[in-house]
Amino acid sequence: MRGDFHDELARVSSSLVTMAKAVREAMRQASAALLAADHTLAQQVTVRDAEIDVLYRVVDDRVFDLIARHQPVADELRVALTALQAAADLERMGDLAAHVARATLRRSPVPAVAPELAGMFRQMSKVADELAGKIVAALADHDATLAAQLDSDDDAMDQLHRELFKVMISQEWPMGVEAAVDGALLGRYYERYADHAVNVGHHVIVLVTGKTRLP
Repeated sequence: MRGDFHDELARVSSSLVTMAKAVREAMRQASAALLAADHTLAQQVTVRDAEIDVLYRVVDDRVFDLIARHQPVADELRVALTALQAAADLERMGDLAAHVARATLRRSPVPAVAPELAGMFRQMSKVADELAGKIVAALADHDATLAAQLDSDDDAMDQLHRELFKVMISQEWPMGVEAAVDGALLGRYYERYADHAVNVGHHVIVLVTGKTRLP
């Protein structure tokens, strides 16, 4: 690629790293708030979601400025638009972290997670953090191999999501419909967070290699 185009793309990549760190921290704090029924921490997550939205707009502006000034063709254009897609997935991850925080706020001061599900959501939050951590590292280090691992890493979240529903639909479930609905929604937020992380992994491969997949 042309040197000037590559320099501009590096600025976009730097913004993506900043976004990735922000959405990782957002879900970390949202999970901590959820498990501790921490109203104050949950409120902080919802407020900071606006900062992630601003970061997304920064990437959006930089990409379209890059396209307007350099008129990229073929592979260059694909890479530029892929950066924008990565930012969109990261922004959605921030939204999902905010959804978890809002679930905490809706039920405050009562925990939004039934005691029977707390351990499972602790595991889901751990997997979500590991996925987000790999995104940060893959973007920062331009590591397509690490990004490719996210596909298989997501299997752990899918398995936890299935186990969550097995618990809630079993005849032994003691907490009633409302707690099951809360659990289902929260489980969906974590599952979708992981799915968007996988999408970002695919985008990183394109950004690093210019190809849609590794050989």
